[in-house]
Amino acid sequence: QAQLVESGGGLVQAGGSLTVSCKVSGVSFWLSAMAWYRQTPRNERELVATITRFGGTTYVDSVKGRFTISRDNARTTLYLKMNSLNAEDTAVYYCNLSPPAGSWGQGTQVTVSS
Repeated sequence: QAQLVESGGGLVQAGGSLTVSCKVSGVSFWLSAMAWYRQTPRNERELVATITRFGGTTYVDSVKGRFTISRDNARTTLYLKMNSLNAEDTAVYYCNLSPPAGSWGQGTQVTVSS
């Protein structure tokens, strides 16, 4: 099964930008549809963005136009570039296959201060 290691989270001011990364191993990354998810203490884990093995992308409405998901198959790494961040984006961000499978990584905390 996939091993997933997220990184790049941190504290950022509202309106700022941040890019989180996910190193993937244990699966054929270049054949896998991938996704970013996020979770807050009050909410269930939600899907944020997906990317197919061909590079096609989808986004949840709340992040459209602000977030960009991308992948580097040579590095087996998934990215999420986040612009115009607001307090509602504060969450632990996770990557996984799309749809999710196996164990989750530890996630990376993104905190947006207003």
